[in-house]
Amino acid sequence: MAVQVIVLNGGSSSGKSGIVRCLQAVLPVPWLAFGVDRLIEAMPVATASGEGGVAIGADGSVRVGPAFDRLQSAWMAGVAATARAGAGVIIDDVFLGGALTQRNWAAVLDGLGVLWVGVRCDAEVAAAREVARGDRAAGMARSQAELVHRGVRYDLEVDTTHREALDCARAIAARAAAD
Repeated sequence: MAVQVIVLNGGSSSGKSGIVRCLQAVLPVPWLAFGVDRLIEAMPVATASGEGGVAIGADGSVRVGPAFDRLQSAWMAGVAATARAGAGVIIDDVFLGGALTQRNWAAVLDGLGVLWVGVRCDAEVAAAREVARGDRAAGMARSQAELVHRGVRYDLEVDTTHREALDCARAIAARAAAD
């Protein structure tokens, strides 16, 4: 089955967003990109940063509650519907629940051609990127570097520690074309 959806999973500051932009440039036809950061931006402030929504600890840890889960489930179904309507879709996500998050995506993407991609980055390098960005809670990159990959199965993994986003995107596009 042809790849209709590319799912990128990696911790904060691992380089997913850069890869997404490069993928959109190197794929032979236009693909839409949907990211969990945009989902959070679309939520009411009280949900995105309050009880029952997304809570970020002083150490950079992230907890999500039932309000976030409900909105995320609807968003996931909408992203899947977009792919079913014929658009190529790239998903930029952070699987805080590891294998459970992947199972949730797999359920809504059932019947679609999906390429699962792990985006890895050394925790120290991701932490340095986090500081340079200045828009993330300190410690988030380090705490997510391995957590998001627990129990997750990939078709392809890329490591941005010493590899440019464009090189990673080219490897992903080549794998998508081969499937």
